[in-house]
Amino acid sequence: MPTYEYRCEKCGRFEEFQRMSDEPLSRCPTCGGPVRRLISRNVGIVFKGSGFYTTDNRSSEYKDKARKDGESVSSSGSSNGSSKTPDAAGV
Repeated sequence: MPTYEYRCEKCGRFEEFQRMSDEPLSRCPTCGGPVRRLISRNVGIVFKGSGFYTTDNRSSEYKDKARKDGESVSSSGSSNGSSKTPDAAGV
């Protein structure tokens, strides 16, 4: 159940556990005064474990292929495309 934050004119702020389908409180449970529901701040969500990135759930075949592709690119990446020919050097 979510926690909703309310503000009482007399008591100040307080939190209340309510179902999402419940009506908002109109009276303070402590003093009976009027209350207003506040917009909640960020919530404390904790993500534990793996699987939050697209690469975390890849198959071992995909990882092996990516590793081989990376090795072949790094070994052939030393060529810069320029070649000196004997004709070009003498002209």
